[in-house]
Amino acid sequence: MPPDVDNDGVEDPDTPTSSSSNRNGSVVLRAKGSGTTARGRRLLKLREEKRKREYDQLHNYPAWAKVLEDACRDDAELRAVLGDSIGNPDLMRKRVEDRVRKKGRDFGKSKTGSVLSFKVSFRDFNPIDSYIWFELFGSPSDRDVDLIGSVIQSWYVMGRLGAFNSTNLQLANTSMEFDPLYDADKGFKALPSSFHDISDVEFQDNWGRVWVDLGTADNFAIDVLLNCLTVLSSEYLGIQQIVFGGRSMGDWEEGMTNPEYGYKYYKI
Repeated sequence: MPPDVDNDGVEDPDTPTSSSSNRNGSVVLRAKGSGTTARGRRLLKLREEKRKREYDQLHNYPAWAKVLEDACRDDAELRAVLGDSIGNPDLMRKRVEDRVRKKGRDFGKSKTGSVLSFKVSFRDFNPIDSYIWFELFGSPSDRDVDLIGSVIQSWYVMGRLGAFNSTNLQLANTSMEFDPLYDADKGFKALPSSFHDISDVEFQDNWGRVWVDLGTADNFAIDVLLNCLTVLSSEYLGIQQIVFGGRSMGDWEEGMTNPEYGYKYYKI
């Protein structure tokens, strides 16, 4: 088979050739290599594809997607919504649309819930003499102060009335399908379990606090509070973390009660 004919027996006009003479003086054509290897050609193709993607991202990347990427730098909640979709406009659009559908009509409100769960920690918490601290994503509006304050007030009222008493949990693990019996005399004779005292709920910028004396109330009062705050944070306003105990958090300044500097409070 002549050197300038491919494996199918068809002459390849694109194959570079060279010529030389044999002993009989006839001309023999020899194919010349391209000077590149298969690996080199693959790498070249990958580099070309990468340059094309970078060019498309620079010149054809949607402006709205760039705005979202820039906003993610300072917005942890938005980063959580977009996740690993950053850089992929189609996937970013889908993540945002899913979020809008999930929040429904409440999505456009000035304050919405957080898709992130808040962090809970304890710092030498003394149930009869400690602060409970709340760190929000930003300075609370008057509505936010009322929401958190009303939750704390309701929690305190239930505690004062002995709601958090584990010595009288007659129905906690009982099925309602079999018409359970409640022993009112047992409930009446149970040792009282009551909150003793609580302060007003105070706020300085994005930090809030309330001082509590849980008295003889059981520790599951804390579980009840956290359950309430979990829904409050996800549906109405974002809470970054809750700290039980500690005398100072963030930039809290004792004695600073000037509303002009971000101080607010809810009267219990």
